[in-house]
Amino acid sequence: MTEDKWLRLYLTHRRWLERAGWSALLLGSAAANTVTVNLDIRRAGLGFEPWEPAVWEFSSALVWMALIPWILRMADSRPLRWGQIGRHLPWHLLFALVTSVAHVLGMVALRKLAYRAQDAVYDFGDWPLEFFYEALKDVRSYAFVLVVAGAYRLLVWRWQGEASLLAEPPEPTPAPEAVPQPAPAAVSAPVPEMPEHLDPPNPPDRPERLLVKKLGKEFLLPIAEIEWVQACGNYVNLHRQQHDYPLRSSLGAFEQRLDPSDFVRVHRGYLVRLSLIEAIEPTEAGDAHLRLRDGSRVPCSRTYLERLRQRLV
Repeated sequence: MTEDKWLRLYLTHRRWLERAGWSALLLGSAAANTVTVNLDIRRAGLGFEPWEPAVWEFSSALVWMALIPWILRMADSRPLRWGQIGRHLPWHLLFALVTSVAHVLGMVALRKLAYRAQDAVYDFGDWPLEFFYEALKDVRSYAFVLVVAGAYRLLVWRWQGEASLLAEPPEPTPAPEAVPQPAPAAVSAPVPEMPEHLDPPNPPDRPERLLVKKLGKEFLLPIAEIEWVQACGNYVNLHRQQHDYPLRSSLGAFEQRLDPSDFVRVHRGYLVRLSLIEAIEPTEAGDAHLRLRDGSRVPCSRTYLERLRQRLV
């Protein structure tokens, strides 16, 4: 397959491009709101300095820039997908309120610092009433972040291509068996006893390739080219050459389809191809990071660390 150079370039710098996108969205919105608020202040004849709306808007935007990575992490750990909404929605409501508290405290602190730099005093107003007002806005903003992040990730998944197991060929239809005719009553033929035979349970099928659908095209992804696997809600991301191909499966179910001599579980959310591990880098917490041949790093929890060392010997 000819790799899309733009997709490869994007995936190489994906983290920074995502941060730049959120920053541009928040700072652009803050700049636009600053202009409109100043116009409203002049129209109403209120006694505010032109710099004050800028402080209000940009202090809020800066705090949201710091909070969005945590919101996205919550979206990954408690995905709002069909069948999980009832279980995960209360967690998101609780986290949205916690986010609102952090947002209010952070922006008030920034505003007080900015006002002090201008030899002025910032008054947030009636705290219970203002907290309630800000919470209503922040819950909507939290939901907006989830919707934008979900739509964006769906677009990226479509761009990268979604993997699926190849359809197995249908089993051949057995030929109809002849109906045995009953023997004459006068003849009593001994019926030989058939030895009992229990077939061993069949191991799960281990596919050699997966089917990837990408922007209306299809291609085959060899299992031998998968470098590591990461759990992500109802999906697992199959990492190959800086690409992540989502496959609808749990990590445990997909692990059963892999050759255990090739892959090793290193974390409750990660599988790694054993032959690609180049070094184990312990952390102060007792866990470790695994450095792979391409320079990427995968977390390894202490639960699986000793087992991994035994496999590498």
